[in-house]
Amino acid sequence: MVLTGAIVNGIAVVGGGLLGRLLHRIPERIKDSVMKVMGLAVSVLGIQMGLKSASFLIVIISLVLGAVLGELLALDDQLNRLGGWLERRMGGAEEGSISLGFVTATLIFVVGAIGILGALDSGIRGNHDVLFTKAIMDGVMACILTTTLGIGVLFSALPILLYEGLIALGATQIHRFVSDELMNRLIAELTSTGGIMILAIGMNLLGLAKIKVANLLPAIVVVAVLVTIFE
Repeated sequence: MVLTGAIVNGIAVVGGGLLGRLLHRIPERIKDSVMKVMGLAVSVLGIQMGLKSASFLIVIISLVLGAVLGELLALDDQLNRLGGWLERRMGGAEEGSISLGFVTATLIFVVGAIGILGALDSGIRGNHDVLFTKAIMDGVMACILTTTLGIGVLFSALPILLYEGLIALGATQIHRFVSDELMNRLIAELTSTGGIMILAIGMNLLGLAKIKVANLLPAIVVVAVLVTIFE
């Protein structure tokens, strides 16, 4: 089934989050140390991905235009409002943590090339190995994030399912419109653009900045359009 990989990824996040929920009594100093380590690891991952570009000018233009569109659409505010709604539905438990956990985890799990590549592989070849690997990594990260950010992390499974599922479904027809050469170029620039967003998430986790990463998400669409035009 085309959606198998996306479904497994979502289940892994929920499972990891529930396990992290059981470990929530970890002392605050340990949680703080773990969060800093996560921030460092996410930052390094972002740097590695950011260097994949073959035309960094496209990445810069995409991020600038994406930031403008994101600010105009107030995506970060809307994502936080969705997190706040989840928080209210949960009875306001752990005030502030549900929204923060949902937004942070959603951005970490959704932004990046692995999900895109895995979903494309699921749709084009029916091979879910990439998404299964991502599911393991996301499950472990969800466990760690839940111990520090709370139960809101679990709700990030829904955006994962929608995001990867839609890409997988679209990929079943993508070979009709996109050549292999264009696809490789798209993947390289998407990887680099997503890597810079992941670096921003890492900086936020480390407390070095307060970047509204959700407002950068339109850059993913912009980079796809620009690469297609230039190609």
